[in-house]
Amino acid sequence: MEWRASESSPPIDKLVLHPNFCEILASKLGEIRMAVEELQSIIKRCQILGEQDFKEDDFGLFQLAGQRCIEEGHTDQLLEIIQNEKNKVIIKNMGWNLVGPVVRCLLCKDKEDSKRKVYFLIFDLLVKLCNPKELLLGLLELIEEPSGKQISQSILLLLQPLQTVIQKLHNKAYSIGLALSTLWNQLSLLPVPYSKEQIQMDDYGLCQCCKALIEFTKPFVEELIDNKENSLENEKLKDELLKFCFKSLKCPLLTAQFLEQSEEGGNDPFRYFASEIIGFLSAIGHPFPKMIFNHGRKKRTWNYLEFEEEDKQLADSMASLAYLVFVQGIHIDQLPMVLSPLYLLQFNMGHIEVFLQRTEESVISKGLELLENSLLRIEDNSLLYQYLEIKSFLTVPQRKKSLAMLQLYINKLDSQGKYTLFRCLLNTSNHSGVEAFIIQNIKNQIDMSLKRTRNNKWFTGPQLISLLDLVLFLPEGAETDLLQNSDRIMASLNLLRYLVIKDNENDNQTGLWTELGNIENNFLKPLHIGLNMSKAHYEAEIKNSQEAQKSKDLCSITVGGEEIPNMPPEMQLKVLHSALFTFDLIESVLARVEELIEIKTKSTSEENTGIK
Repeated sequence: MEWRASESSPPIDKLVLHPNFCEILASKLGEIRMAVEELQSIIKRCQILGEQDFKEDDFGLFQLAGQRCIEEGHTDQLLEIIQNEKNKVIIKNMGWNLVGPVVRCLLCKDKEDSKRKVYFLIFDLLVKLCNPKELLLGLLELIEEPSGKQISQSILLLLQPLQTVIQKLHNKAYSIGLALSTLWNQLSLLPVPYSKEQIQMDDYGLCQCCKALIEFTKPFVEELIDNKENSLENEKLKDELLKFCFKSLKCPLLTAQFLEQSEEGGNDPFRYFASEIIGFLSAIGHPFPKMIFNHGRKKRTWNYLEFEEEDKQLADSMASLAYLVFVQGIHIDQLPMVLSPLYLLQFNMGHIEVFLQRTEESVISKGLELLENSLLRIEDNSLLYQYLEIKSFLTVPQRKKSLAMLQLYINKLDSQGKYTLFRCLLNTSNHSGVEAFIIQNIKNQIDMSLKRTRNNKWFTGPQLISLLDLVLFLPEGAETDLLQNSDRIMASLNLLRYLVIKDNENDNQTGLWTELGNIENNFLKPLHIGLNMSKAHYEAEIKNSQEAQKSKDLCSITVGGEEIPNMPPEMQLKVLHSALFTFDLIESVLARVEELIEIKTKSTSEENTGIK
């Protein structure tokens, strides 16, 4: 090698060497010879032994000497030893111990390219020559070792060698199951990218690993297809592949986001992964229509799946499968065309409930997408009330966050179904905004009923009065927090105002005038008292806040039943005045309702007595 001095280097004639330079150099050369010679010595001794005569000490000494050669960079000498045909038996039985150190060097990005080429050659030879059983366990241990971003680096490096090793084994089902389980456990530790940018960046390598995992699994699926024998080994392999497919449907596919098909659907790694997984199901004899439509029956065809918390795991996987098929349209052409929209909705409600029971926003949104997809197939007012007897039909609307989706759901129900759902939600929602939304829907149904020549019994007469009992009342009487319940109270007053205007006392189609006394006692009078109490409370708070503003102190106030501490006085005044404005608005509508009632009752009284 030619040595060139840098500009800052001292002249050659003035270069001062370490006084022990020669001894150090000799020592290093000696260590190189020692590491390589030690390995050669062990190999020479083992060459004359039969395979069955290798002792435990031989394995240990070989491993230590080989590791030293790798760690100290004697890769060329190690490669020669491995390539030597005379050492074939020794490498077969002992070489797997060197896989770990070689792989760690390959994962180290600091290694020179020339060194990395030699490491790859050594690694390939070890995979080719070593005992496959020992190699399998060694490779799986190496896959389990890393954490964070190194997980994907390790998997991408070791998948191909792992596939090669498994192909050499006779008992493939067990080995494939062990490998897939180990790989899935590691992949499940990686964060799932959500946005388009995150998917493209793929910082943790999950998208790359999903694609590589498909390529790893595909030959074993194809082998199963080609082998038509109904042997026990084939059945075991089917079980392992099926188990892997179910786990993949849960993670990462349950939480994974998909790119818009119109944009970059062809390059969507999760869509590709999902499509291949569903394809695997069909290939191994479990097409997804059979899987999803059998789910929930007492006798299932996959009782052998050994999940922890099996029912929950299986429910998540089946919900994920339903979403992929019905919303993303993956392999939807395999569905029988004869299935009615009503049947598909009934079938999907259980899956929707699974999505909405989760806490992740991305998973909840999938449940809403699946609900929307199922509802849009159905005509308005055609969903019979009997379907609400299915638990999930009542529980799903309570959990969802989108009022637009709830409106779509309401539109599909028949009159009795709407009535039943309204009662259920008014009894259970505990959310003023949702309750106001339901009350507005009740008003719409009453309006449509009154405009028809034939009244709808569910939104007129006794049935309606039963519903109004849930609407026209204050949950805690005069003590009700009017600010917190303002949306519901305003919707209730508007409904009452509408009823007074639209329904004459003599007609009494809605039954309002029969129940007017109860409405006044349970709703109007307590509301008057509550308004007076609330206004007095907030006026006192305003006075306190104004005094605090003069002293420039920070203090806490109570708004809507919640204490808001350390608010500047000027901000406090804005909040308090806003509350008073709300009470004034409620009071204004209340006064108008009472005025209309008085006008209507007086007019009816005059008509009945003949006064003009």
